[in-house]
Amino acid sequence: MARVDFAPYGLNTPHLHPRGSEIFAVVEGTMYAGFVTSSYKLYNTILKKGDVIVFPQSLIHFQLNLGNTDALAYASFGSQNPGRVNVDDSVFATTPRILDDVLTKGFQVDEMVIEQLRSQFSAENISVNTGRSILKLLSQT
Repeated sequence: MARVDFAPYGLNTPHLHPRGSEIFAVVEGTMYAGFVTSSYKLYNTILKKGDVIVFPQSLIHFQLNLGNTDALAYASFGSQNPGRVNVDDSVFATTPRILDDVLTKGFQVDEMVIEQLRSQFSAENISVNTGRSILKLLSQT
């Protein structure tokens, strides 16, 4: 079980728990919460004091405080060690970096956008012209 305090308009970023489902109960405040199924369908709702939502194991989910005051919730898990995988860190803060070719093609953006995104997640990734590409990788072998 975990107590989760949210600042005004605070966000619990998209993440998943690979080893357990989560029950999320709002104690104070108004929250926007949702999860995405494996078929990319979003289930979302607005939760008020006393409301509860279940996030199934391994599905991406999030919570956002909709108020200009603090919010409080409790999360309970179906495992002693549910784990947590942050979606953004899993893509933009890896060591070594995911190949630029994978990210530029996957998100259909150029390398500058990928660099800008990486710079938001890890100080180690802030750099110029140090991106990894398939050509650079092949030249090292």
